[in-house]
Amino acid sequence: MIRVPVQQSLFRWAADRAGLAPRKLRSRFAKYEQWLSGTEQPTLKQLQDFARATHVPIGFFFLSTPPEIKIPIPDFRTKDGTHPADPSPDLLDTIYACQQRQEWYAVYARSTGADALPFVGKLSVGSDVVKAADAIRGMLGFDLSIRKQLSTWEEALRQFIQQADNAGVLVMVSGVVGSNNTRKLNTDEFRGFALSDTLAPLVFINGADTKSAQMFTLAHELAHLWLGRSALSNATANHVLGHEIEQWCNRVAAEILIPLAAFKEEYHPATDVAQEIQRLARIFKVSTLVALRRMFDAGGIARDLFRHLYDAEVRRLVEIMKERAGGGDYYRTTTSRVSHRLTRAIVTAALEGRSTMTEAFRLLGCRKMSTFTELAHHVEVDV
Repeated sequence: MIRVPVQQSLFRWAADRAGLAPRKLRSRFAKYEQWLSGTEQPTLKQLQDFARATHVPIGFFFLSTPPEIKIPIPDFRTKDGTHPADPSPDLLDTIYACQQRQEWYAVYARSTGADALPFVGKLSVGSDVVKAADAIRGMLGFDLSIRKQLSTWEEALRQFIQQADNAGVLVMVSGVVGSNNTRKLNTDEFRGFALSDTLAPLVFINGADTKSAQMFTLAHELAHLWLGRSALSNATANHVLGHEIEQWCNRVAAEILIPLAAFKEEYHPATDVAQEIQRLARIFKVSTLVALRRMFDAGGIARDLFRHLYDAEVRRLVEIMKERAGGGDYYRTTTSRVSHRLTRAIVTAALEGRSTMTEAFRLLGCRKMSTFTELAHHVEVDV
């Protein structure tokens, strides 16, 4: 039986990178301890299985030392003032999948004669925050007066995503890698990213995050697109410092969701903070986290209190999310993960013969023709 020589450090690197505990690997690979000690080497089949388990291309195991894997887009994440650890396979695979989808859509848009989107790269970090937010809100039609008429801020979030989609942005929301529900994304690692392109601008939102945080993430990543800058972010409404670009995008995001001038007209500083957060969130149809951020921006609460209240509110919202967790509609989930605009384009291209069914199934993550047909109906494409 042929054995494959692999450096012990590569086994440890792959396991750490995938976040797999030694106990779990020992239960799955009986010879794992021998591989680590170098007393035995895996067969090719065993190495292939280990590569799949750790989400590492098998070719990496033939290197002499662990490779340095870089994120393919600018990384603006920080944690406690330091740069985060090496990217996980889940993060990288999500970015790669989105890049492939973006490339497909750009080719499709070009083939149908689509024009470049004028808003991509229209602004700069030196642009006035209020004017920048007005421009983005106006382009999307995310009008404050109309939003106030909606029933809930969750409905406003759905409308926000739809308006971005209508404007030409591929908005993808998912809490897992592709359609693999066993590979859950980690919100501590990232909350979203933007991939700038004049034909296929893309925003990915980590769906494992609370709905409350997702609204701010979308606004933040849209600001990146208006700058024409791809970026990986871990931005939240409580970030008030950091990289210059991230500070600008955070300020614009907050202004998109609640213009500070309008907020000050409604804000009652003398009212109990907890009650006021809920009241303002209802008025402006935003999450309580955004309402809390605007309280800080308006000078109503000090920074330390703001951070304390923000952390407490996040914990409360996480508990609510856990209580509501459960299965959802497959077709709604798929269009959310892939984006409504891209799903419709893939289905149309396949039915018109511009793309193969094999390619369409791969991009959509479906396996049956019946599923594809129902998905077509869901995005209002005649089959």
